Amino acid sequence: MAMTTAQKGEVIEALKEKFSQYDNFYLTDTESLSADQTSKLRRICFEKNVEMKVAKNSLIQKALEQLDTDRYTGAFDSLKGVTALMFSESAKEPAVIISTFRKDNKTERPVFKAAFIDGDVFVGEENMTVLKSLKSKTELIGEIIGLLQSPAKNVISALNAGNKLASLVKALEDRAAS
Repeated sequence: MAMTTAQKGEVIEALKEKFSQYDNFYLTDTESLSADQTSKLRRICFEKNVEMKVAKNSLIQKALEQLDTDRYTGAFDSLKGVTALMFSESAKEPAVIISTFRKDNKTERPVFKAAFIDGDVFVGEENMTVLKSLKSKTELIGEIIGLLQSPAKNVISALNAGNKLASLVKALEDRAAS
């Protein structure tokens, strides 16, 4: 049964809301998954706070165009076949879900078509490895803090060792004081 223009409009509005709500979304193809596999995939997504939606490519494209054609252009070529959208706060969670699901179910599906992460479009299967290892903001901040702390530790241990660095610092302090 064909959708009415009003129904299409509703779907487009609902999609625009999702695209605006999330910084990250994935375009996948779930076409040849059995009903059982599809509901299993939906359950995993639900548990991991990933929202999965299947929509017509033309409506997905219209929604993205209405929001910002330039920003999303890179994703348009991937809108072929059946498209299941995965919306996520986490940039890497959908990639992890897809690859784990494939491994556990010994299947090539869902097929990864493209991902839109914080303004960048990643197209093609070869990006899955990159996406799976993306770090969250929290992880990155933790690493930066770790990096910031490490030189300080080295400086302190060097000072405690009373080597040349300590006398250099002392000389600089004296110069600053005079």
